[in-house]
This record gives sequence, C-alpha cells and structure tokens, in this order.
Amino acid sequence: MKNLFPILVFLMFCTCKQSDKTQIPTTELSVAQKIANAHGIQNWDMVSRIDFTFNVDRDSSHFERSWQWEPKTNMVTMISGDETTHFNRAKIDSTTLKADRSFINDKYWLLAPFNLVWDEGTTISEPMLKEAPISKKQLHKITLTYSNEGGYTPGDAYDFYYGEDYIIKEWVFRRQNSKEASLICSWESYQNINGIKIAQEHKKMDGNWNLNFTNLKVIMEK
Repeated sequence: MKNLFPILVFLMFCTCKQSDKTQIPTTELSVAQKIANAHGIQNWDMVSRIDFTFNVDRDSSHFERSWQWEPKTNMVTMISGDETTHFNRAKIDSTTLKADRSFINDKYWLLAPFNLVWDEGTTISEPMLKEAPISKKQLHKITLTYSNEGGYTPGDAYDFYYGEDYIIKEWVFRRQNSKEASLICSWESYQNINGIKIAQEHKKMDGNWNLNFTNLKVIMEK
C-alpha cells in the first residue's frame, strides 16, 4: 500500500496532462459564411433599423426610392415620388405585393453578401480563380443559383468575384441561369456603418450607368 499512492498520483497527473492537449474540433466556415462575415453579418443581430435610398443614374436620367426597414419586426416603409407605403413583410397582400417586390430587389443590391447565407433553396459552387470581367484581375469566384421554385425571380444565378479579404469586387447577374450575362457591374465605394460594410456604388462595364445608395443609416439597438 505504501507504493500505491504515488502510482495513483502519477496516473492522475498523466491523465490531466493528456486532457489538456485535447483540442476541441472546430467547424470550418464555408466561403459564403466568410464573405458574409467580411461584410459584417456578425453585427446584424444588433441592427434595429436600416435606412437607404436606392438610386439608378443612367445617362441624364435619375430614378430613386427610399426605404426604412426594421428587420426585427419586418416593418417596411417605401417612399417613391409622392407615394409612401407602409407594410409588414409577414402580411403581404395584393395591395403591397408590388412594393414588396421593389423592396426585395433594392435590399438585395444592398445586402447581397448576407443573402449568401440567409436565402434557402440555393446552391453555391466551389470557389475558383477566374479573371474578373471588368478589372481583368484574377479574383476568386463563386456562383449562387436559385431553385426554379419560389421567390420573385426563380432560377436566377449570380457570379460573385471577391478578393483574398472576401470582399466582393464585381458580380455578374444571369437571368434564369443563362450562359450569357444579363448584367455585369462593380462593387465599390464601400462604407462601414456600425460594422456593416456596404458597397455604395455599382457601375456597369460599359455605358454611363451607376446604381448607388445614399442616405445610408444603420441604427443599432441601445
């Protein structure tokens, strides 16, 4: 019995040392999650309201509509010209369907990096290095494809081009997943508002066309 106690202590010491070396496995983030994180999705839960004006400038013409969105309650206000529309996205009917379609379009341009992880019924390709269509630089590319059922524009596809920092630089929209591009434009003039990174300008590869955001506000919970 005199020799047993030291042996037990030694075994306990060895067991503790081994458990100290045990590493908890971590789940590798997907590329979509890394892109969303790079644009600040980890701060989204603290957003109580986001305001923005969606603008399209084409040659000498100008179009705009403004939005206030409370994501926690899904209350939305649209101001377009002299028209103001209030609605809740949980209760869309025939009188608010058109406004909701416009909201989904404009919000998608604003927060597309988050839709990579928010949206269901999508497939995302494996990343690859490709020449970006506008800058001609070698960038990483993934393709987001929507299913043919549900949503306002089923079957559409988006090619996202992003850098080593996972910030989106350019994208290609392909309606109904066609081989030909429906729209190619840049993602630029980023602004960091309370941890949410938003590209304020999107310019076409050719032509005098600029889709941009003004009056940006990201209001956080206190």
